[in-house]
Amino acid sequence: MSFSAAIRGVIVLLMAADVCGQNVWGVTYSRSSICALKGSTVEMSCNYIYPAKYNNKYIVIVKTVWFTKVINGDYVDLKNNSDYSGRVEYSCINTFCSLKIFNVRQTDSKEYRFSFITNQQGGKYMGSPGVSLSVTDLQVKVNRLNDPIRIQLTCHTDCQLDPSVSYVWLEDGKANKENNNNLVLSSFNTTHRYQCAIRGHEDVPSPAVYAPQTTVLSVTPSETVEGSKVTLTCSSDANPAAKYNIYRVNEDQHGQLVSTEIQPVFSSIQVSDSGRYYCAAGNDLGSRTSPSIDINVKYAPRSPSVSQSPSGDIVVGSSVTLTCSSDANPAANYTWYKEGEKAQKASGERFNITNIQNEHSGNYYCKVQNKIGHHNTSVSVTVVPGQPMSTITCRLALLILISMLVLITFRRTLKTMKKNTKLSDPVEMMEMRNAIEITE
Repeated sequence: MSFSAAIRGVIVLLMAADVCGQNVWGVTYSRSSICALKGSTVEMSCNYIYPAKYNNKYIVIVKTVWFTKVINGDYVDLKNNSDYSGRVEYSCINTFCSLKIFNVRQTDSKEYRFSFITNQQGGKYMGSPGVSLSVTDLQVKVNRLNDPIRIQLTCHTDCQLDPSVSYVWLEDGKANKENNNNLVLSSFNTTHRYQCAIRGHEDVPSPAVYAPQTTVLSVTPSETVEGSKVTLTCSSDANPAAKYNIYRVNEDQHGQLVSTEIQPVFSSIQVSDSGRYYCAAGNDLGSRTSPSIDINVKYAPRSPSVSQSPSGDIVVGSSVTLTCSSDANPAANYTWYKEGEKAQKASGERFNITNIQNEHSGNYYCKVQNKIGHHNTSVSVTVVPGQPMSTITCRLALLILISMLVLITFRRTLKTMKKNTKLSDPVEMMEMRNAIEITE
């Protein structure tokens, strides 16, 4: 028969034997609950009782244990629990036992129970319920006062502290002269970090409160493609947690509010969403703006346009220029092909064909491509034979040729006369000279 039994409250374990008129077994805890600050040392204690003999056999206490876990019916000694390694200490004087837990953590918030083990078979006795431990942080509450730049900090905890407790305020880790649980700041957007602690326990301060320190706006994915899902994320190091606004810079270089969410999503981003964006993070201690980022939405080439110069039919022997253009981001590459031929004809927006022949007739198309996509557009080139010169054109050319021959003959004649004729009359000489000069 097992001696183990548990009764709520102060445990009373009864045994059939009558020892000195008492059959009492039990564990009594000094406190049923404890609230402790993170990082502090907690002590809990209990008294236990048991009969001196059972079945005419003296009862001997073999072991005392504090525990939180039970595995396969065995109480896991805190000293053997890796979660408490080096942080627990037992003390027992007669039937009074205590437990100290050093540097308590919030994960230590549990129920702690005491058990004593005797020399009797199955003689394990456990007091339940045990001691409920709640571990909490000191916290700093931030309150904006009526004055826009005055801020009140309040140090508080969920634990009931002694009214005589004294507080210490830390500014960037250094003690401030204030010693009550309130501290009033006279500046907004402060760059300092504030903590509070219980005097004598300055090594266990509250988490720091501070205005946003570093604010960053990022975009995912880093390359934005038209029609894809794009996420903006505004992040900042701040306590209390910051609230966020995301802005787009408009044509007047002012910020236009886009979102008050920390992570807005473009489900299908468009080219019109391209632009400069930034975000602002703020809490009751201050605010900070991120550097701006550029969102450049990439897209495949739009439907190209193709032109021919000169337009219309092209005469054999002349030249023609084909031009292809398209809007794309990033800029597109252009390649020219002739229908029915695999070989590339040319690259670039313009394709020049000189000394055109009948075999150049046909459909040409340009392929416009960037890393996002591609598009093709074709143009038809028609080559026609050259036309003979008209009769009037021929006659006019012949007349010009004859006129030139006559003029050349006349000039040669005048020059010959000048060399072979001697004129005594100065007037005649002058007229001859003028005639020569005119012809020249």
